[in-house]
Amino acid sequence: MAGVATEESGVGRSEEGILSAQSSQSGEALAEWRSSEQVEKGTPSTSPPYWDTDDDDDDDEDGGPKPSELYGKRTWKIDKFSRMINKRELRSSVFDAGGYKWYILIYPQGCDACNHLSLFLCVANHDKLLPGWSHFAQFTIAVVNKDPKKSKYSDSLHRFRKEEHDWGWKKFMELSEVFDGFIDADTLIIKAQVQVIREKADRPFRCLDSQYRRELVRVHLTNVEQICRRFVEERRGKLGKLIEDNARWSSFCAFWLGIDQNARRRMSKEKMDVILKVVVKHFFIAKEVTSTLVMDSLYSGLKALEGPSKCKKGRTKVLDPDEMPAPIVSVDKDMFVLVDDVLLLLERAALEPLPPKDEKGPQYRTKDGNSGEDFNKDSIERDERRLTELGRRTVEIFVLAHIFSNKIEAAYQEAVALKRQEELIREEEEEAWVAGSEQKSRRGANLKEKKSKKKQV
Repeated sequence: MAGVATEESGVGRSEEGILSAQSSQSGEALAEWRSSEQVEKGTPSTSPPYWDTDDDDDDDEDGGPKPSELYGKRTWKIDKFSRMINKRELRSSVFDAGGYKWYILIYPQGCDACNHLSLFLCVANHDKLLPGWSHFAQFTIAVVNKDPKKSKYSDSLHRFRKEEHDWGWKKFMELSEVFDGFIDADTLIIKAQVQVIREKADRPFRCLDSQYRRELVRVHLTNVEQICRRFVEERRGKLGKLIEDNARWSSFCAFWLGIDQNARRRMSKEKMDVILKVVVKHFFIAKEVTSTLVMDSLYSGLKALEGPSKCKKGRTKVLDPDEMPAPIVSVDKDMFVLVDDVLLLLERAALEPLPPKDEKGPQYRTKDGNSGEDFNKDSIERDERRLTELGRRTVEIFVLAHIFSNKIEAAYQEAVALKRQEELIREEEEEAWVAGSEQKSRRGANLKEKKSKKKQV
């Protein structure tokens, strides 16, 4: 797999770059981009239309820019690098992404890190931004090797602010490595991809341009799967403990079967916006580089749940209903609704096996005929179907767990507490009755004793 910079990753620097070097924005890169310019047998790779429609969403009423309009990239060629290497700082020319100006900054001799190439992404016009300005951006920076498999990549997610306008890696790579295939004709090539994130707080949102997502999926799908599986398994474990506790499960079943159908229906649904706000808060984690893929996964999974009624004319479905497991949740207008009796759904959620893990692991970021998989239609479609199914299953379990814990279990605990309170009142009444009876008996005995004494006198 292509190298990934990990040491001292995700840090800001203390000073701005001041010296520019030659840059290029042309498409004639010596090493291809990891995804968007890959060609399979002379034909550009494609993926399912659902993913390619970078979101002309029916529910996106604010008319904001799409992820593809918030994405930009830059290829920076530093010629005569051997002469530039002793410079303290080198800065690329400015490029646009997401409506903002950016530049790449490198320290050939390191920034607070000797004998390392330090590399940062910077907001170019930060001094002109209004106080309080901030935007999340996902970005990838690569130092290109003549052998694409050996190119050095690193990904980051950061909230850029007026006062924190640069982010990157002080130890992107050792300086000695730079001369091991990264210099070609005394030229060093650095590439950057920047995706400004148009975040939402009320529901899962599409984060990534489709081409950029394809590339990140190949590298981070395993991590995304681990996050989703960990959440699902945690919730399943809690439900499993309820079912394994025979006394508690029997008590809950008796409660549920004892209430009328209308009450059950009311407790088996919840407004979508109530739950989806919690979903976003739970899964979109600042500085967690896979958060954008997880959010894209949840977004697509939610669309799969909403079904054809929410899809625009001509859009291809991502998941064939025959391939999907029986649903747990359906969408009715602005409501999530449990599709079956909650007792059956809880047992299903606790006992039904999860889809098998994807065992192929991270893939190469560049096309490689000898190892890994090419960016062909089948592999792209498989990965993105996988993301959609992970998202759908995660949303379903989240909805079931939320409705159960916040409505059904809350009502059950209230009923248990009320029943216990009634039992305590009965016990107190019985104790009071027994005490009263005993007091009455004692009074009666005292009266008899007094009468007996009077007769004796």
